[in-house]
Amino acid sequence: MSAIDPALIDKLEKLPAQRQAEVRDFVEFLAAREERAAAGARLGKALEQLDGLALPTLSDEEIEAEIQAARRERASRRA
Repeated sequence: MSAIDPALIDKLEKLPAQRQAEVRDFVEFLAAREERAAAGARLGKALEQLDGLALPTLSDEEIEAEIQAARRERASRRA
C-alpha cells in the first residue's frame, strides 16, 4: 500500500462532516469494487485449473445424487 498524499489528507480535513461521510462511502465503494475484481480473478484462475484437470462431465443423475447427499448430510448435522 502506498502512502496517502498529505495534500489529500489536508483537503479532507477541511471538508464538512457530511462531505467527509460522502468521501468515506465512496472510498468504501471503491474498496469493495477492488475486492470483487480480485475475487473474480481468483475464481477465473480456479476455473482454468479445474478445466486443466479434464475431468469427465457429470450426468444430470450424478449431479442430483450429489445434491441429495449434501442435503442429507446437512439435515443430519441439524438433528
